Amino acid sequence: MSEYEEVRENLIEMLEELDERLSKITEDVKHTDEPLSQDFGEQAVQTENDEVLDYLGNTTRAEMFKVRHAIDRIDDGEYGSCENCGVKINKERLKVLPFANLCIQCAEKAEKR
Repeated sequence: MSEYEEVRENLIEMLEELDERLSKITEDVKHTDEPLSQDFGEQAVQTENDEVLDYLGNTTRAEMFKVRHAIDRIDDGEYGSCENCGVKINKERLKVLPFANLCIQCAEKAEKR
């Protein structure tokens, strides 16, 4: 068992939860449960809701990408080191953000850009 096998399992569970969330969001956007209202005011509200759902869907897809990337890094033996500078990422950071691919210093620099 590799050093990060438990982390990998947790990431897979996270990915499954994100996939389920994305499926629900997609169903809501498609209005499979209930078609768009005939009332113009209600349609405006539904359109706003769809925009929020679209944002949530995009955010979920981005998080899924990060989780898959972390799983790939575990499989490739690269997990736990910063993709930018190569320094080991603090284990506490990985506990909080298991798909972190940058050390705290590089992440702060990237945020400033």
